[in-house]
Amino acid sequence: MNTTNIEKQNSHLDLTDPDVKNVFALYENHAEVPYISPQRNLHEWVNLVNIGSESLVPKRNMIRFEEDVLPGHLILLWRINFGTFTTISGYPKYFEYDYGINADQALQELIDKGYAKKLSALDSLPYLNAAQLKAILKQFGLKGYSKLNKEGLMELAKSELMEEQISPHFSIRGFEITPAGKELLAKYPEPVDRHPKKKY
Repeated sequence: MNTTNIEKQNSHLDLTDPDVKNVFALYENHAEVPYISPQRNLHEWVNLVNIGSESLVPKRNMIRFEEDVLPGHLILLWRINFGTFTTISGYPKYFEYDYGINADQALQELIDKGYAKKLSALDSLPYLNAAQLKAILKQFGLKGYSKLNKEGLMELAKSELMEEQISPHFSIRGFEITPAGKELLAKYPEPVDRHPKKKY
């Protein structure tokens, strides 16, 4: 059984389960078994693979780079680089089924490795709309905001409020790629070059 790096993404799996064994058998010749979500119906998925309705994660997507990241990590990093990725952004199915990663875990790994960072509340103000910004400013009793546009509202919030003041008033946070993350994408362009593109 291929248990290489099983502790990195699949430690939750019961290796004595017949369905799990069948999945691992399919990936016997991969560098490691892709992430298998606890919610996946393994019996049904294996049957779909056998009839050609589902595909295996390509072998190339399960080969780690020297930084101990997979191609899927780079796709997530590329996605963050658009500047629209936040704590409420969903993860497309392809992260698990095409790239074999647990995207939520991969995001934390990218942050831990210094390739991405979670923005502060003040730096996440662009993800709020004007009405939300006005509601926050009103709570602090600030004046002169009623006719301001979104840009003006953000400037007022940043000039009058501290991070610890505004942070409890909204939960959404953005993410940002770091210079080290940009270098990593430049070092390994192939995964992004192969990835189907759409505008984010």
